[in-house]
Amino acid sequence: MAAETPAPTAAEPLIQVEKFNYAYGDNQVLFDVDLNMRSEDVTALIGPSGCGKSTLLRSINRINDLVESARVVSGKIKIDGVDLYAPEVDVISLRRNVGMVFQKYNPFPRSIFENAVYGLRVAGVKDRHDLEEAAERSLRSAALWDEVKDRLHEVATGLSGGQQQRLCIARAIALQPRILLMDEPCAALDPIATARIEELIHQLRGQYTFIIVTHNMEQAKRIADRTAFFYKGRLIEEDETMNIFNHPRDAQTEAYITGRLT
Repeated sequence: MAAETPAPTAAEPLIQVEKFNYAYGDNQVLFDVDLNMRSEDVTALIGPSGCGKSTLLRSINRINDLVESARVVSGKIKIDGVDLYAPEVDVISLRRNVGMVFQKYNPFPRSIFENAVYGLRVAGVKDRHDLEEAAERSLRSAALWDEVKDRLHEVATGLSGGQQQRLCIARAIALQPRILLMDEPCAALDPIATARIEELIHQLRGQYTFIIVTHNMEQAKRIADRTAFFYKGRLIEEDETMNIFNHPRDAQTEAYITGRLT
């Protein structure tokens, strides 16, 4: 009799947050956070201001290391099973694989081209042909190429706000990261520019794993595969996005999404 074929196991999540506690000095801001994020998903982190969602986001590429008082109290964040805070982790390499786009678009006061290839230059890429190919590839991916291809040597700060934010996305993806962190990427944009960013995320889904902090719950519904709700530094609930908004399991989640908890 032939041996039975074992049932397939679910793929390991790309990012694993395990009992993660984080503080700024004596002020603890995250408490025992357990959260798995799957490869190529769009995960939205929602919750009121000060609930810890941006701190968690910034812990995934260790940009919070730049804050003098910031520290991991206990717990782990892993990518592919590797603890990001282990002594042997190369933080520069980590940030190449985990790109970040901030709330306020922040192009450098340089040309559009130099913004697009900035990360590559820092990484030591010097060949002009390679830089030009990378600039076009990343600007096309950010749905910006057709708007700027004849203006590549103009200063980037002359672009509109929405274009500047898409340039910042192009700058992040030029390094071909696996993960893109976005901290309220549309907060400073008008509705038309916001729609362009959301459309871009839809176009890029499947190529990158997105983790997005947003205060806009309608935006979370539109773009996220899964949503995690945070309150006072704790992960209250995480699920498929439509389940979070249509069938929340926790009373605090329901109170927040209905506007009764701020």
